[in-house]
Amino acid sequence: MSCVVVARYRTLESREQEVLELLDRAAAATRTEPGNLAYRVHQGAEDPRTVLLYEEYRTEADLAAHWASEHFRDVVAGRVIPLLESREVVRCLPRGQ
Repeated sequence: MSCVVVARYRTLESREQEVLELLDRAAAATRTEPGNLAYRVHQGAEDPRTVLLYEEYRTEADLAAHWASEHFRDVVAGRVIPLLESREVVRCLPRGQ
Protein backbone atom coordinates (compact mmCIF):
# COMPACT_ATOMS: atom_id res chain seq x y z
CA MET A 1 0.00 0.00 0.00
CA SER A 2 1.49 3.33 -1.03
CA CYS A 3 1.99 6.21 1.34
CA VAL A 4 1.82 9.93 0.50
CA VAL A 5 3.31 12.87 2.34
CA VAL A 6 2.21 16.44 1.72
CA ALA A 7 4.31 19.09 3.42
CA ARG A 8 3.58 22.80 3.47
CA TYR A 9 6.43 25.11 4.36
CA ARG A 10 6.57 28.87 4.79
CA THR A 11 10.11 30.13 4.48
CA LEU A 12 11.66 32.89 6.50
CA GLU A 13 11.63 36.29 4.81
CA SER A 14 13.94 36.37 1.74
CA ARG A 15 15.04 32.74 2.18
CA GLU A 16 12.73 31.07 -0.34
CA GLN A 17 15.34 30.77 -3.10
CA GLU A 18 17.82 29.12 -0.75
CA VAL A 19 15.14 26.69 0.50
CA LEU A 20 14.06 25.83 -3.06
CA GLU A 21 17.63 25.13 -4.15
CA LEU A 22 18.17 22.85 -1.15
CA LEU A 23 14.88 21.06 -1.82
CA ASP A 24 15.86 20.54 -5.46
CA ARG A 25 18.97 18.73 -4.17
CA ALA A 26 16.90 16.68 -1.74
CA ALA A 27 14.39 15.84 -4.48
CA ALA A 28 17.09 14.57 -6.84
CA ALA A 29 18.54 12.31 -4.14
CA THR A 30 15.12 11.11 -2.99
CA ARG A 31 14.04 10.14 -6.50
CA THR A 32 16.90 7.60 -6.56
CA GLU A 33 15.55 5.79 -3.48
CA PRO A 34 14.14 2.37 -4.43
CA GLY A 35 10.77 2.95 -2.71
CA ASN A 36 10.16 6.49 -3.96
CA LEU A 37 7.37 6.85 -6.51
CA ALA A 38 7.24 10.67 -6.67
CA TYR A 39 8.83 13.75 -5.11
CA ARG A 40 7.67 17.13 -6.37
CA VAL A 41 8.52 20.59 -5.10
CA HIS A 42 6.02 23.41 -5.73
CA GLN A 43 6.25 27.13 -5.02
CA GLY A 44 3.20 29.25 -4.18
CA ALA A 45 1.90 31.30 -7.11
CA GLU A 46 0.51 34.07 -4.88
CA ASP A 47 3.07 33.78 -2.08
CA PRO A 48 6.57 32.71 -3.16
CA ARG A 49 7.48 31.96 0.46
CA THR A 50 5.01 29.06 0.44
CA VAL A 51 6.49 25.74 -0.62
CA LEU A 52 4.50 22.54 -1.03
CA LEU A 53 6.08 19.10 -1.27
CA TYR A 54 4.27 16.07 -2.67
CA GLU A 55 5.98 12.77 -1.94
CA GLU A 56 4.82 9.24 -2.63
CA TYR A 57 6.43 6.02 -1.43
CA ARG A 58 5.69 2.39 -2.19
CA THR A 59 5.29 1.52 1.52
CA GLU A 60 5.45 3.15 4.92
CA ALA A 61 8.76 1.36 5.45
CA ASP A 62 10.10 3.16 2.37
CA LEU A 63 9.00 6.47 3.88
CA ALA A 64 10.73 5.59 7.14
CA ALA A 65 13.89 4.75 5.18
CA HIS A 66 13.66 8.13 3.46
CA TRP A 67 13.40 9.95 6.80
CA ALA A 68 16.47 8.01 8.00
CA SER A 69 18.49 8.78 4.85
CA GLU A 70 21.59 10.93 4.99
CA HIS A 71 20.23 13.45 2.47
CA PHE A 72 17.01 13.92 4.46
CA ARG A 73 18.88 14.36 7.74
CA ASP A 74 21.54 16.64 6.25
CA VAL A 75 19.60 18.72 3.73
CA VAL A 76 16.00 18.80 4.94
CA ALA A 77 16.35 18.46 8.72
CA GLY A 78 19.74 20.14 8.97
CA ARG A 79 19.49 22.98 6.44
CA VAL A 80 15.90 23.53 5.26
CA ILE A 81 13.95 23.33 8.52
CA PRO A 82 16.02 26.09 10.20
CA LEU A 83 15.06 28.39 7.28
CA LEU A 84 11.32 27.94 7.83
CA GLU A 85 8.81 30.11 9.61
CA SER A 86 6.32 27.21 9.71
CA ARG A 87 6.08 23.59 8.66
CA GLU A 88 3.12 21.23 8.39
CA VAL A 89 3.55 17.61 7.35
CA VAL A 90 0.61 15.30 6.64
CA ARG A 91 1.07 11.58 6.04
CA CYS A 92 -1.75 10.02 4.02
CA LEU A 93 -2.82 6.49 3.15
CA PRO A 94 -5.07 5.55 0.24
CA ARG A 95 -8.70 4.73 0.89
CA GLY A 96 -10.39 1.59 -0.31
CA GLN A 97 -7.31 -0.46 -1.11
